[in-house]
Amino acid sequence: MSQQTTNNKNKFRSGFVAIIGRPNVGKSTLMNNLIGQKIAIMSDKPQTTRNKIHGVYTKDDMQIVFLDTPGIHKPNSKLGNYMMKSAESALREVEAVMFLIDASEPIGGGDRYIIEQLQKVKTPVFLVINKLDKVDPESLMKTIMKYKDLYNFAEIVPISALNGNNITTLMEQLGRYLPEGPQYYPADQVTDHPEQFVCAEMVREKILHLTRDEIPHSIAVNIEDMRVQDNGVVYIGAVVFVERDSQKGIIIGKRGALLKEVGKNARIDIENLLGSKVFLEIWVKVKKDWRNQDRVLNDLGFKHD
Repeated sequence: MSQQTTNNKNKFRSGFVAIIGRPNVGKSTLMNNLIGQKIAIMSDKPQTTRNKIHGVYTKDDMQIVFLDTPGIHKPNSKLGNYMMKSAESALREVEAVMFLIDASEPIGGGDRYIIEQLQKVKTPVFLVINKLDKVDPESLMKTIMKYKDLYNFAEIVPISALNGNNITTLMEQLGRYLPEGPQYYPADQVTDHPEQFVCAEMVREKILHLTRDEIPHSIAVNIEDMRVQDNGVVYIGAVVFVERDSQKGIIIGKRGALLKEVGKNARIDIENLLGSKVFLEIWVKVKKDWRNQDRVLNDLGFKHD
């Protein structure tokens, strides 16, 4: 037995792991904590994540590629349909699935719908109970028992994505389910998305934070120009698309104040990501009903698998 354990330690393991769950349970927060760097945007608004964000975690004997999927919800637009197909397709591409729930909320229709989808999955499913810091041990145990009655989970791991509680345990458990495999990405790479995509997401995050409920899901951000200038500063030209003229006015703000704040806050995050000085210009354009236009969705990178 000890010889077998020693041999296993010398083998490199790798695989893809999907993070799924209802909107707003902390999937992006967990992704960023697992990777140790901000690659997925965070907001207290549901459906913040629109694409499958790939985050790469590498150590000496293991590499895990995490897929942070859009929150599973009932779609009401072509963009919503894209998001749902994106989330559900992730279940077919992975070695394991992490079903993330909020410990402080009761089981809802969205959770039951996800469990129905999981019945079709042959890969191991982890129940990851987030926001451990918000509940007492008795409530936590009741939640565990309720979910165990609904699905035969491979592992159940309570965590706090925000504070990092039990993250090491979660990673160790995941490692046991990974097959032997290659190292897909260089050890220092944390995402397979192009820098333009992550920069656009960072601009969108700042708008979500600063506009609160006034501009929920009607914005998209596209990086139309990104280049290193002669002085070594990275120039980024970003366009924010909205659906109505009134939304354009809100995002620009009085005398351009809100847009300046968006630019200032986004630039700080982008400079941390790129490790260099950034000059960021942002324009706001109206594309009426863009969430239901296939051509616009294609241009913005929302392509069906």
